[in-house]
Amino acid sequence: MELFERKVDYTKNWLPHDGIVNYYGKIFNPTETNRLLMALLNTIDWQPDQAIIFGKTITTKRKVAWHAEMPFPYRYSGTTKVALPWTKELKYLKEMAEKHSGESYNSCLLNLYHNGEEGMAWHSDGETELKKNGAIASLSFGAERKFSFKHKQTKERIYLQLEHGSLMVMKGTTQTHWLHRLPPTKKVSQPRVNLTFRQMMES
Repeated sequence: MELFERKVDYTKNWLPHDGIVNYYGKIFNPTETNRLLMALLNTIDWQPDQAIIFGKTITTKRKVAWHAEMPFPYRYSGTTKVALPWTKELKYLKEMAEKHSGESYNSCLLNLYHNGEEGMAWHSDGETELKKNGAIASLSFGAERKFSFKHKQTKERIYLQLEHGSLMVMKGTTQTHWLHRLPPTKKVSQPRVNLTFRQMMES
């Protein structure tokens, strides 16, 4: 364990234009980070994700869960999920994300990647149910993974290494102008849990 954690400038915008991405680094101590990872692995009702592509239903190895303060329906990739209530750990993590980012969230999409061979393709979180230009707070637990951004017009690419117990926040017009993905890698054999806290619009 490092005696002195390196300082992270969370005010830095990692995008050169057309959006805002702030990286806060590790926001929990190592003991709490490990405890939270085990709690998420063991208490969340993880289910395989499904997407409808060209009329075919595809089931992913990656598993997901959808939680919120209300039973919000969430529609993406041709499927609809209805939110489950907060667990004790999720409520705590939501509060921590709000404390550090200064934003408010009422829902969370969770992803479980069993190893580095599981990833996420290029996409942006632009579903109509989400607050327009609202902040999305991404908490990472487990294996450190590279996270990529690509500008929709210029094709510029930006990379971040998301650490165990770290927080990243995307806001402003990021989803309008940038795609993001979690590229697969054979170098990682450990699982990663990612939580993306969002603000859903109430109907």
